[in-house]
Amino acid sequence: MPHRILFVANLHHPQQLLADIAAVAEGGPLPLFPTSLRQHYLERAMLRRGYTLDVFWRNLPGYGPQDIRRLQANRFSEGITPQKVAQALMRRMPARANPDLRQRNQNLLERAKAFRPEIVWMVGDNREIYPETLRTLKHAYDCKIVYATGVSPIVFSGQIERDAASLYDLVLVNDFYHGIQWLELGAKRAECLPLSAIDPEFHKPQTLSEDEQKQYACDVTFVGTLLPENLYSERVDALNALTDFDLGLWSVHDAPMALKRYLRGSALGLEMFRVLSGSTISLNVHGNFMRYGGNMRLFEAAGVGAFQLTDDRPGVHEWFRDGEHLVTYSDLDDLRQKVRYYLDHPDERQQIAQAGRQHALKHHTYEQRLDAIEALLD
Repeated sequence: MPHRILFVANLHHPQQLLADIAAVAEGGPLPLFPTSLRQHYLERAMLRRGYTLDVFWRNLPGYGPQDIRRLQANRFSEGITPQKVAQALMRRMPARANPDLRQRNQNLLERAKAFRPEIVWMVGDNREIYPETLRTLKHAYDCKIVYATGVSPIVFSGQIERDAASLYDLVLVNDFYHGIQWLELGAKRAECLPLSAIDPEFHKPQTLSEDEQKQYACDVTFVGTLLPENLYSERVDALNALTDFDLGLWSVHDAPMALKRYLRGSALGLEMFRVLSGSTISLNVHGNFMRYGGNMRLFEAAGVGAFQLTDDRPGVHEWFRDGEHLVTYSDLDDLRQKVRYYLDHPDERQQIAQAGRQHALKHHTYEQRLDAIEALLD
């Protein structure tokens, strides 16, 4: 049964969303989320089933025009910056004493009054919306609250996020262990689907020009976040172990000093799929806080038909077969040995990549994720 869903989220890549909107044919429906976020592909699956959707950007300032052009993407970097100082000072202010946050909560209530949601879908990392605002929404519209997050509440969540846990009717996570943590914080129910998946119309092998093939060519490709290093030290260690190979890094953020020379630029949305399509070996290392596994890249790399070498996590074995759909490594010595082996065995590498894509198409699409979500909600 189609639902009326009001997403409440932070817009992390405003420039990507503006570019995606500009690319829509005249008269076509405008996307709510950018192609760089998993919500874009879930949005597409929901619209195909007749859902009515809206989004409230909680990181927009409370006062002034609600225009996403006011936002700038965060860029993580090493050292102290004015932005980090300002953010640290703002976090020290009690959330309910912040007049801008109070206005944002009022703006959400007004948006909900116009939309009348059946489901309020909170995207993780909420530091803006008060528990009492969510309680008001539940009482006013008899709506369910879904909390969908890809990170650990122990590592990342703020106080207002944890205080609202008992209001969440369903928490959806990528990592099984994160679900247990949310249950311990008081959530009614938590499920590891995982959230990430593929959309066959987007996650597919890309046809690259000769210039693009040269631009993306390298032995080992990594696309993702490397800072702050204390949250991604396992990624950094893995990449530092491979610097004697032809290494290429793409990130919207900065890189640690030792890896800066390998940084080739940023890659979001469709550009990221092109980078992965041009890879020889796509390295996927989960963040330190994902002990079970299940990040976006695990499925995206499979979807575009890239050969994927990933760290050994329990969830990887639940969703793929090691040696058939992808290859895992156990430590840095094993990583180096497998990089060398699969560089020297292109036929075997390509066979695994193709099998991984077929497996993702059969078992890990956003349509299938939505099937599971509907079963949990209805």
